[in-house]
Amino acid sequence: MNIEVRVASVATPELVAGLNRLLPQLSSSADPLDEATVSAIISSPTTSLLVAYEGEDVVGSLTLCVFTIPTGVRAWIEDVVVDESARGNGVGAALSTVAIDLARESGAKTVDLTSRPSREAAQRLYASLGFSPRDTNVFRFSLED
Repeated sequence: MNIEVRVASVATPELVAGLNRLLPQLSSSADPLDEATVSAIISSPTTSLLVAYEGEDVVGSLTLCVFTIPTGVRAWIEDVVVDESARGNGVGAALSTVAIDLARESGAKTVDLTSRPSREAAQRLYASLGFSPRDTNVFRFSLED
């Protein structure tokens, strides 16, 4: 499998369709994306949408957020998804490696992410890339009904 990771710069209909094909594999409750939403993600100064392609087919994506807080520049990886047909072929590693490089270039001191314990393959991938578990709890306050 020949994977190329690109930072999305334009919300083309093909990109939106590819992301919408992946979205149910990421979240069963997420609403489909439209061009305006993808454009908003792409145009955000704190967000990079990384897309993995095999040829012109979207086979994975990752969102990198880089932001400044009082303790320094930090980075957070969110919404990592690899198409079922491409899993085990280095797509997740390629996306994560590009994200780490972008975070480093942006001056981030750390890169954080969360991953459900049931995602054992993802846990092994992140550990192999140098991520280590933090002694912390993640809390969520829902703003939706």
